[in-house]
Amino acid sequence: MYLQHEYLPGRKWVARLPFEADLLQTLEAFAAEQGIKVGQGVVIGAVKKAVVGFYDQHNREYSSLEFDEPLEILHCTGNLSMRDGVHKAHMHLTLGNSYGLTVGGHLLPGTIIFAGEAVLEELAGPELVRGYDGETGLPLWEK
Repeated sequence: MYLQHEYLPGRKWVARLPFEADLLQTLEAFAAEQGIKVGQGVVIGAVKKAVVGFYDQHNREYSSLEFDEPLEILHCTGNLSMRDGVHKAHMHLTLGNSYGLTVGGHLLPGTIIFAGEAVLEELAGPELVRGYDGETGLPLWEK
């Protein structure tokens, strides 16, 4: 393991998310407003439409899938940290449709909230910064 920092629980928020806002942008804006440099979060609710990504390990690029339909947020979890001085949310999202089928991937801009509730927790400890990782081509926490 590269990182082995100890973090203590910090501030915690329970929030109702704004109708028709972009989910990823809302989480990142909240982290910036509150000065959360390291944290974690979970979201439940529903979206009017969604955009999720999948990382192609061979080509080292993201592809995106768009779903222009109402979907339930079955699970959305991830972390908050910094990249190039900007607050970033790295969230994975699982969605369900009216037939009980699921889709998922990385939460991308363009996922529009219908109704949402979030629990966000700041972690007190060393700041985590994302930087380019040559082995994977991803912006991972620096060693």
